[in-house]
Amino acid sequence: MFQKQKLILASASPRRQFLLKEIGLNFTIDPPHIDESFPEDMPIEKVPCYLAEKKARALLPKITDEIVIASDTVVILGKQILNKPADRQEAIKMLKDLSDKTHIVITAVFLLSKEKSDYFEDHTDVTFKKLTLEEIEFYVDHYKPFDKAGAYGAQDCLPGGVNPCSHEEINFLERINKVDLIQKTISETKAGIGIVIIEKIVGSYFTVMGLPIHKVYQRLKLF
Repeated sequence: MFQKQKLILASASPRRQFLLKEIGLNFTIDPPHIDESFPEDMPIEKVPCYLAEKKARALLPKITDEIVIASDTVVILGKQILNKPADRQEAIKMLKDLSDKTHIVITAVFLLSKEKSDYFEDHTDVTFKKLTLEEIEFYVDHYKPFDKAGAYGAQDCLPGGVNPCSHEEINFLERINKVDLIQKTISETKAGIGIVIIEKIVGSYFTVMGLPIHKVYQRLKLF
């Protein structure tokens, strides 16, 4: 354990909390309530870094000797950001749009203390198989992906027996003796029926989940 300073996770995401706990970090949770709008002329690839910094700096008045970890994940299809769906119909539409296509997931992380800051982002390409309306409706109704950008969670809909992690992630998990974390992240099937939505992941699986923990771990060591 290298952790020397107290950490604050600026997120209510159960997935981010789970991942940080699993790699042995101790932290408190303080999700900031911010306006998540961004300038209309901002390139969409810059949005996650902008929002992650906004979340982190919202906690700056509260901190003394802690390090804030803030993160933001966006799903980009073409030139459009797919946010969290507002309802069932929007979730179904998003998954129809993503069907049989490759999209980009970007997760940005901003680290902040009283003295300094650091940030990075990670990009992953995710390819969906061609989905039927019945598959889409089943997924939305059983997995309720309304808190997830793009209306899906990678951990819910992977092909059976596939290791979704990159070589870099696997090497990291081996170094910290946490290879079992991969299986721990994969959701059990609902109603006894599994569903495969993702055909291929090129890049970091944990980035798609919302936090590239292998990179967070390294940056914290350097911070």
